[in-house]
Amino acid sequence: MSKFLNIFLPAASGTALALGLAFGLAGRDYNKSTIESLEIQLDQANARTSAAQNTSDAQNEVVQALQDRLTTVEANLAAAASQIGSVAEPAPLKADTYQIGRLALSEEIAAWDVDVLPDGRGLPVGSGDVFTGEEVFADQCAACHGDFAEGVDNWPVLAGGFDTLADEDPIKTVGSYWPHLSTVWDYINRSMPFGAAGTLTADETYAIVAYILYSNDMVDDDFVLSQENFADFEMHNKDGFVLDDRAETEYAAWRTEPCMKNCKEEVEVTMRSVFLVETPPEGGSSSVMNSATIDGLPSFSATGPAFIPAATVAPKAPAATKAIVEEVSAEDQEAQLIDDGKKVFKKCRACHEVGEGAKNGSGPHLNGIVGRTMGSVDGFKYSKVFAAALDDGLVWDDEALASFLEKPKSYMKGTKMAFSGLKKASDQQAVIEYLRTFGE
Repeated sequence: MSKFLNIFLPAASGTALALGLAFGLAGRDYNKSTIESLEIQLDQANARTSAAQNTSDAQNEVVQALQDRLTTVEANLAAAASQIGSVAEPAPLKADTYQIGRLALSEEIAAWDVDVLPDGRGLPVGSGDVFTGEEVFADQCAACHGDFAEGVDNWPVLAGGFDTLADEDPIKTVGSYWPHLSTVWDYINRSMPFGAAGTLTADETYAIVAYILYSNDMVDDDFVLSQENFADFEMHNKDGFVLDDRAETEYAAWRTEPCMKNCKEEVEVTMRSVFLVETPPEGGSSSVMNSATIDGLPSFSATGPAFIPAATVAPKAPAATKAIVEEVSAEDQEAQLIDDGKKVFKKCRACHEVGEGAKNGSGPHLNGIVGRTMGSVDGFKYSKVFAAALDDGLVWDDEALASFLEKPKSYMKGTKMAFSGLKKASDQQAVIEYLRTFGE
């Protein structure tokens, strides 16, 4: 039995050793996997913790930003409230400011910055010729200023008047009076045509200005005005103005305290108006000398006029009488025709003079026109078509005058005269008879 044991004891010892080693290795592998598993779980937990921390930090930043903005808004409100004060108090004003509105945008400033200076600054790019200007002027301007800038009724005359500024009644037109061409362009661009200001294009404005210069015989019929040659053009009266220095030389003498004592007890009218202005039925106006005396004029005092003339009773209308038809003589008919022609000639008077001392204006004087050779008045600058008529020896007879007066541009193509014409044959004949009364 002992032998038996002796035989198996080493085997049993080896087996036990092997089993122990196996169990030891198994235990080591189990512990290793467990550690690795725990390490993975720890890493995952750390990652989740880090993510949560990052999220928390971001949320804290947002909260802090919102708190900062809230603090700023509250501070602004508090400052505004301190400036506003009581609603019954006027809003405080800073020096030289009104505390209203906002700063103008550059686009808004550019839209309003349309003034043009004498040296051409401010002009837009563009151009316009006389021929185009004539058409635009006829459509947009002639209703008030006449077909050839002579003025209609009391609307301004734009052409003529040269060498009249020293007269008692000067004719102040664009040609005779205005010192700078920029004023013409600027005014038309901003304010014309009447009732539709600002509707003209830059090219149309250039063309109208060119036509007005042409109507004043300051340019030829092929002239083209643009921003490039604008500043080079000199007006007739460019040296006729002086700088206004009254603020330095005269204002101090004017600004004295007015006398408010020792006033006159009674004031008498000692003169009547030198001129009386009457309005003819056909329009326009004319002035006549007032020949009345001062007899019968009222005097005035602090309490009113010394007397008020009693109103006169209107006379009774005369009883209707039977009209008596009288035969009108040929002489009376001729006198009536001349008188009618004088009235119609008012449409021509802006540019043409007749009678003693008649001078050339926008058009030549018309003394001796009936039977005169076309384009032959000395000292007047005619258009090319009239120069050609002079070379051909054409004469202003009754038929030629009637045809020209009916429609000048159709009869004499290329004439400067933009007048639309006299449509009625009776008006044409009346003007011819009136002109016939004025010899050379």
